[in-house]
Amino acid sequence: MTNLPPPAEELRFLDAELRQLDVRRATLLRRRAWLVHTLQATAARQPALGPGTAPVGPPAGTGATARRPEATAPGVQNVLLVLGGVLLTIAAIAFTLVSWGHLGIAGRALVLGALTVGALGAPVALLRRGLRSTAEAVAALGTALTVLDAYALHEVAFPGTDGAGYTATASAVLAALWAVYGVRLRLRHPLPLAVATAHLPLLLGAIAVGAGPYTLTAVSLATAAGGTAVALRAALLPVRIVAVTGALGTGAAGVLSAGWLGWSASGPGPAARAAALLLVAAALALVAGRFVPRPEISVGAAFAAGLCVVAGAGGVLRVTVPGEWTVPGCLACAIALLAAERTRLHHPLRQGLVRASAAVQGFAVLWTLPLVAGCVLGPAVRGAGAWSGTPRDFRDAVFAGLPRPPYAGTAPLVLAVVAAVLVVAGHRTARRPAVTVAAPVLGWAAALVLPVVLQLPYAAGLVAHAVVVAAALFFAVRFGRADKRPSPPSLTALLLALVTSVGLALVSLASEPATIAVLGTLTVLFAAAGLRPGPAPFAAPAALCHATALACAIGASAGRPPHHTALLVLVVPAVAALIASRTGGSRTGGSRTGGSRATVPVEVAGAAAGLLALALAAPEPPMLALVLSLCGAVAAATALRPERRAAGWAAAALFLLATWVRLAAWDVAAPEAYTLPVTGPALIVGLLRRRRDAAVSSWTAYGSGLAVTLVPSLLAAWDDQHWLRPLALGVAALAVTLAGARHRLQAPLVLGPGVLALVALHELTPYLAQVVGALPRWAPPAVAGLVLLILGATYEQRLRDARRLREALGRLG
Repeated sequence: MTNLPPPAEELRFLDAELRQLDVRRATLLRRRAWLVHTLQATAARQPALGPGTAPVGPPAGTGATARRPEATAPGVQNVLLVLGGVLLTIAAIAFTLVSWGHLGIAGRALVLGALTVGALGAPVALLRRGLRSTAEAVAALGTALTVLDAYALHEVAFPGTDGAGYTATASAVLAALWAVYGVRLRLRHPLPLAVATAHLPLLLGAIAVGAGPYTLTAVSLATAAGGTAVALRAALLPVRIVAVTGALGTGAAGVLSAGWLGWSASGPGPAARAAALLLVAAALALVAGRFVPRPEISVGAAFAAGLCVVAGAGGVLRVTVPGEWTVPGCLACAIALLAAERTRLHHPLRQGLVRASAAVQGFAVLWTLPLVAGCVLGPAVRGAGAWSGTPRDFRDAVFAGLPRPPYAGTAPLVLAVVAAVLVVAGHRTARRPAVTVAAPVLGWAAALVLPVVLQLPYAAGLVAHAVVVAAALFFAVRFGRADKRPSPPSLTALLLALVTSVGLALVSLASEPATIAVLGTLTVLFAAAGLRPGPAPFAAPAALCHATALACAIGASAGRPPHHTALLVLVVPAVAALIASRTGGSRTGGSRTGGSRATVPVEVAGAAAGLLALALAAPEPPMLALVLSLCGAVAAATALRPERRAAGWAAAALFLLATWVRLAAWDVAAPEAYTLPVTGPALIVGLLRRRRDAAVSSWTAYGSGLAVTLVPSLLAAWDDQHWLRPLALGVAALAVTLAGARHRLQAPLVLGPGVLALVALHELTPYLAQVVGALPRWAPPAVAGLVLLILGATYEQRLRDARRLREALGRLG
């Protein structure tokens, strides 16, 4: 057996051991520091070691590590060489620009010639010695001096020559000289510098001879072609980078210039020349994309080529055809690019041309967007002036108060063509779901704007849009999935039908017969579509909404006031409750079918129609009471369904509100007339609930019912000067108290005595006021002080009494 010491003794033992460990650790650390210092001092005094001997250093793990250099030797060398070359170049420039005039012609030639020849020739000897970095730095100085030589030559020998022409010649000579120099000596920087300089001669030469914009554009494209050729053939990465950068810059400038020339041309001739330049740029991009090893660059080049072709054709079409046919012409060119899919072009090139075609088609669709937006949003303006008169044509009805987009005559053709292309291409694309949604949307937009573009008569336009709604609903039903959620095409068609129906209903407001006919047609169409499970969650509520609008229109057409129209609107909630009762309980395999998915939307639409009926009947209280009663009847019928038992509360509230409104219409001011219809049913419900579940609290069962009548009556009795209400309220409170005592219920025993006491206090208030008036003024403070002394002296006893009262009340039901 192990004898364990007491906890206090063991704690003192552990503390002693820890103190000894701390002392030992401090001693070892001091010894370690002394050894490290000794080894470092010995290594510093040790002479140079011979080969094969190892230096004495601090042992591993001592923390003294060898210092690493922060810069490598080649890096230091490059910094020094570059700095030296830069300083020499600055000095040469300063000498040429400042001190040049102090020397004669021979001195100038001798100095610059000697410096240039020396700077260009020194790398030969340096390379033989293996000093390549130094040779690069000196060669860079030599190339800079050649530029100064060219400048000095112009100032001395050719002071009167044109600056642009001389610069073109000098840049060509320098580019050739640097290229030969870099190739012969195999230096790194002369070749990229030569390639960058080679982009200048043609452009500067064209400027020198006064070339026009077409020539300058052609020169830019030619320069880009040269840069592209160098980029494709060069082996050095810096040369390729410089060549690609220059080719992109000059090529982009040439393409932008050609595009501007084509779209600002005043005749077919200039537009054709600009188009030819764009075709050259497209050919150049295709050739470059064919030989570029990276596929993504090939795709980008082909994309740019396709846009160039379409832009050139668009510039020609702009000056040869009417303005509204320019966009369809460009669209035709874009569709022609799709033929590249059936050619033997490189796959990335075909992909880039197809993307260019898609981009142009997207721009064409965007061109039609103002017209489509006007057709969708324009009817909202017409809705402000209902039944203001039949418009001249359908375009006036849609664009009432809105500006009309120019060149919109071919918008339906553009939308239809793009939709057809998507339908054809949808079978061969990986994005088929997106295509099956986009194509119907574009087809719908074409059909929507066609009556506006053709300026059909007003009635014909309404019929055309109604046909669009019917076609969209048929498409949704035809391509919907039975007993499942709607497919993306079906859902798209439903949304398009809803949008079109709203616009059609608003446009029809211009004429009274048209409003009733259109709303009736829309109600029938959506009701027919709502019979199928797939579209039912959208079509059935839409049918109810259109039916509500139809009821309002019929009431207004008959000249009936709004509160009479409310009775006609109430037909819609009744029908909605009937539909929901037929579809609400269906289930299949634990998941709701299409009918049950439509239950909640139908009920929401019915509730919205009921609220509208209440709003219409609100100005007339008798009619409002009737409408509330009918709404309560609909809610009570809904509550008969097992899953909608909660609607019974709404029914009770509606019946109660109907009673109150009816009483208010009769000018009844007694609060008991409003509260007793609540208290009676509430107490009956509480009694039934207590019989079914004895654990229910009396506050839950009877508290709200009693308070609804007792509290308002108490407030009314407090200001009542007659004796009847206080007497009746006191008798009722006494009865509640006795009932609570008989059945040992907490809520009646709290509410009844409290009301009874307040009623008694109200009745005794005049006498108390007389007594207080007869007493001297010092009596009330004296009585209050005496009461406080008594309470303080028996404080603990009062606490015990209060605790016993609380426990007694807690034991009640």
